[in-house]
Amino acid sequence: MDPILVTFILLVLLLALSVPVGIAVGAAVLTGIWVGDVPLEFFTQKLFNNFDSFPLMAVPFFILAGEIMQRGTLADSLLDFCNSTCGHRRGGLAHISILTALFYGALCGSAAATTAAVGGTMIPAMERNKYPKAFSTAVNAAGGCLGVMIPPSIPLILYGAFGGVSISDLFLAGIVPGVLVAGAFMLTAALICSRRGYGEILPRASWSERVRTFRKAIPALGVPVIVLGGIYGGIVTPTEAGVVAVVYAALVETFITRSMTLSKLREILVSSLRTLGLIFLVIITANALGTFLLYYNFQDIVLGGMRSLTESPAVFMLLMLGMFLVLGTFIEAAAVILILTPLLVPMAVSYGIDPVHFGIFMLVSLCVGFLTPPVGTNLFVGCAVSGIGIMPLSRAVMPFILAMLACILLIAFCPSIVLFML
Repeated sequence: MDPILVTFILLVLLLALSVPVGIAVGAAVLTGIWVGDVPLEFFTQKLFNNFDSFPLMAVPFFILAGEIMQRGTLADSLLDFCNSTCGHRRGGLAHISILTALFYGALCGSAAATTAAVGGTMIPAMERNKYPKAFSTAVNAAGGCLGVMIPPSIPLILYGAFGGVSISDLFLAGIVPGVLVAGAFMLTAALICSRRGYGEILPRASWSERVRTFRKAIPALGVPVIVLGGIYGGIVTPTEAGVVAVVYAALVETFITRSMTLSKLREILVSSLRTLGLIFLVIITANALGTFLLYYNFQDIVLGGMRSLTESPAVFMLLMLGMFLVLGTFIEAAAVILILTPLLVPMAVSYGIDPVHFGIFMLVSLCVGFLTPPVGTNLFVGCAVSGIGIMPLSRAVMPFILAMLACILLIAFCPSIVLFML
């Protein structure tokens, strides 16, 4: 029996049974290796070489930095600043949620963490101000997607490390698309609130209050400035920037806000190690699957099939969009990136598509999967925070999915949106 066919059948079956992604991929690959009688030495050597990667070391540092800021006071200071700037407008709390998620994404690089941290505060606040629970949760679930679009982004680090693409260029290219999606979310929320009369309008904050909250938020706003400024100024690499983020966040929370304690530090380290263990299990198994497919020259088969379908880059991007939307619905975005990046980057280049542009397009397309069951990470985090059911939340989030799809098409066919800053 064909080893690739056996691997994919078993993988689909295990995912359909809700087996964790890392375990499902690992079991499918080991079965394919056994059926195909592939030498294990090939895989161990390839995996060692792939993990002997300096850029990949950025992942644990940014996870740790995000945990420090999430459990400290930096996220709350961002929320207060956003509240003082637009809380007085119709749908102001919805705008505050999206803006806070945009800034918070520059701190942690995780969609689920952004949804939990911002939604945990904003969903109850929106309910108190006469916003329906479904709408409040949908806004924060959608805003959580910005956590992986705005650099530093863990999926972009993985794409760059396994696709041979500059992570610094990916970070720079992700800023404008992230802001574009945030703007689309804010416009969608404003239209819904205006049409349905959602929410109370808060009193306008005085300029002195805005200045006060801005000063309080300066340490938090300094994180993206220091990290991204250091990278693009040629002072540090993305991996070194992760170390800088950890040191900066620890110093701020310890000596400026004085929120750090030994017990909290212990919780942060344990939580970071758990998250890192889950991520690296997916990285290891997904990388093994990619190596398995490369062993059988699967990329040449796919490329030949794609070339037989179309020679048009535009049609290729539409086909990729359809595939990403389907895969993102059933598989975590990080796993899809790890499995497909080595296969798709050469294919995109053969169509004349810049690999940085393709990486941003791939990431934003996969982010739709955060809002669609059965994976729908942000949906389930939102349900856990608000106590709402998955079906009403899935309906409430549909306008934001449509807004994201419009942005994806714009990103796909206007590469200057992504590349003009490079």
